[in-house]
Amino acid sequence: MAEVVLFHHAQGLTAGVEALAAELRRAGHTVHLPDLYEGRTFDTLEQGIAYASRTGFGTVMERGVAAAQPLGAEVVYAGFSLGVMPAQRLAQTRPGARGALLFCACLPVSEFGEAWPADVPVQVHGMDGDPFFADEGDLDAARELTAGAAHAELFLYPGKEHLFADSSLPSYDRAATELLTRRVIEFLDGLR
Repeated sequence: MAEVVLFHHAQGLTAGVEALAAELRRAGHTVHLPDLYEGRTFDTLEQGIAYASRTGFGTVMERGVAAAQPLGAEVVYAGFSLGVMPAQRLAQTRPGARGALLFCACLPVSEFGEAWPADVPVQVHGMDGDPFFADEGDLDAARELTAGAAHAELFLYPGKEHLFADSSLPSYDRAATELLTRRVIEFLDGLR
């Protein structure tokens, strides 16, 4: 059984993020869902990004880092889009990290260090036509990360939706999410 902390995306801790966490729990894993927005959710991605901007992206990331502090060291850090910021930072910098799952976003490794930690396996998932992921540098960062890391996989799904794995949003893609979920569970099961 793996212990996972899953950070939500810019629309907040939605029912779709909770549904993915429930799938991972059904597979036997422990999942923590910190609320980086203090109970707020947003109907659109633009509204959520505006809130994060007003709050400060650094503040949102620090909330995520603080939420992980009470957990043991051997945790898998996972994040959707905005939630990739604390997940990737913790996976790269917190000793004992067991793995990272980066959904719909990826930052350059240089953001948090010189190289991806050799003992931290990682998966990056995104849609090949997602304008946020494919056109704003995240896909390039994911390719660089996976090329330079010892245990790394990049999974691209056909489509243009950003938050495709959130079943509570119009952007949801059932087939892609089912495949993502299988891959994530295999990844987590492999850490046992």
